[in-house]
This record gives sequence, structure tokens and C-alpha cells, in this order.
Amino acid sequence: MSLKETAGRAAVLQALYEEIGEQLKAAKAEQAAGLKAAKQETGTRQISAELPGGQAVARVTLVSPSPAATVIDEQAFTAWVRDHRADQIKREVVTRVREAFVKSLLAEMTAAGVPQWCDQETGEVHAVPGVAMQPRAAYVRTTWEKAGRDEVARAWQAGELAALVLPELTAGGTE
Repeated sequence: MSLKETAGRAAVLQALYEEIGEQLKAAKAEQAAGLKAAKQETGTRQISAELPGGQAVARVTLVSPSPAATVIDEQAFTAWVRDHRADQIKREVVTRVREAFVKSLLAEMTAAGVPQWCDQETGEVHAVPGVAMQPRAAYVRTTWEKAGRDEVARAWQAGELAALVLPELTAGGTE
């Protein structure tokens, strides 16, 4: 392939990628809003994703994660770490808690479901200032059926998705 052909191919793919990306973002937002409403109205958290002919290709699930430990007061948190785990303080012009320790500590608190830390050496349980359990945003997860992606590709190649996905760019679509 010549450089000119490669440049043309890359330009076309970039334009399609950008258009598909915007369409996907909008579709996912609509899907999430619909699943959130369905959960509130009927308790539904999962729906089958089907091709126009009715063949299921995936399951779409609204995932509502449990709250996670989050540092909400950096100064109080840093002061506590300085008093109880000074080895995890990284001294610079500013005092900061080592990122790996923050990640580990918050993961422990998230798993426990409370903003507390248990010192394994002493057994003392500490309420950690500057940390709170914060709700996490629900999100939508797509779980593909075994042959789901292959079926989508087949339907795309057969022109069965022209009216559903980017009709303005596919044969048979409307402008």
C-alpha cells in the first residue's frame, strides 16, 4: 500500500472512529439512564441485547458498586498517617502519603466497609480521619454471549444493522 493510500485509509478510519465514538457515548448514556429508570420502576438490572432479528448477542447489566473508602480531608488523613505509619510518609517540599499506601489502605477500608484501619501488630483499630465511605456511581456492563461478537459482525456484513447503527453512513440508511 502506498503512503497516499495509507494516509487516505487512516483518515477514513479516524473519521469513522470519531463518529462511532460519539454515537457509542450517546447510546451508552441512554442505555444507562434506561436501566437506572427500569431498576427504580421494576427492579430490572439486566436486559438482553439482541440483533434486529431477535438473536441475543449480549447481556447488559446495571452494576451498582458498594461504597468505597475515599480520602475527603487530605490534611487530617496525612496527619493520621504521620502519627501512626510515619514510614509511609514521603517527604518533599510538601508532605504526602505514599500513593501505594493510600491505595492499599483505602482498599482495606473499602473491603471492610468502614473508614477504619486495624494495626496488625497491635490489634488496635483506628478510625481514620479524613476518610469516608462514599457511594460510587453505577455503571453498565456488557457481557457477550459466546458467539455474540461474531453474530454482530455477521449481521453487519449482511447489512442487517444499517437502520440501527449509523444509518447516515451505511447503505440503506437515511440522511
